[in-house]
Amino acid sequence: MGQLLLVRHGQASWDADDYDVLSPTGWEQGRVLGRALAARGLVPDRVVRGSMRRHRETAEAALGELPGAPEASVDPTWDEFDHVAVLDGMPEPPAEAPADKRGYQALLETALESWMDPEHAGRYAEPFAAFNARVDDVLRRTSDDGAPGTTVVVTSGGVIARVTATLLADGDPEVATRLWRKLNVVCVNSGLTRLVVGRRGTTLVTFNDHAHLDGHPELTTYR
Repeated sequence: MGQLLLVRHGQASWDADDYDVLSPTGWEQGRVLGRALAARGLVPDRVVRGSMRRHRETAEAALGELPGAPEASVDPTWDEFDHVAVLDGMPEPPAEAPADKRGYQALLETALESWMDPEHAGRYAEPFAAFNARVDDVLRRTSDDGAPGTTVVVTSGGVIARVTATLLADGDPEVATRLWRKLNVVCVNSGLTRLVVGRRGTTLVTFNDHAHLDGHPELTTYR
């Protein structure tokens, strides 16, 4: 039996020129997670990350606190959906971008509704159904490839929400979509989702564990 630990990246820089860069808070979230895993005596047998900069920097921050951890391999199939393309694909985009996180989040959620609508699939290079298929495929491949031991995957909230929704929905695509809506907005930066891979397949054990941030309220962020 093996386990997959899915790590959401640390906080990115939503209001900077390049979103795909960890903020100082994001770097610290990664380091705190690494120290927490080290305190548990966990040394991963394999580390995989998406190809985005925020994935790489989160892996660097966490693995720097985990003596003996292997170097991360890169699999872009673990990348997040393209939020810029999702925003650009809105039927009626706003004239100006929101100036604060709350306004940005509200705009993104509206854009996601359009992205998730099959009637609008032609607006996007990767429609919602294609994103789901990609995530389902990489979970299947990573689970099949996993030997007994621990694989750490550094990825993004939308991906983790899809994995979790799929496992909870038990094959019902409509249920999976409804769950994804709810789970995607509550993923904590550096949160940990644990899957067990065994004879019964891949099973969800914990979702979005962020106990390593207890005592650090300034580090508990969602965007």
